[in-house]
Amino acid sequence: MLVLSRKKGQSVIINDNIEITILEVQGDQVRLGIAAPKDVSIHRKEVFLEIKEENKKAANIANVSLNDILRKP
Repeated sequence: MLVLSRKKGQSVIINDNIEITILEVQGDQVRLGIAAPKDVSIHRKEVFLEIKEENKKAANIANVSLNDILRKP
């Protein structure tokens, strides 16, 4: 892991096309601004992990035939 120190208004560039700027520091919170191409997904880690888990669950759904879905109870 690379560890950097930055001050308000300073930035970090990743891969020539992603810029992360320190917008504000208040106590133990830091506000970041992220400029990236539209095809780059950006999520908070906890949201990313939830999406990943939901995708795993969706991939494990048993195969259901169209006839089973269309059958009336």
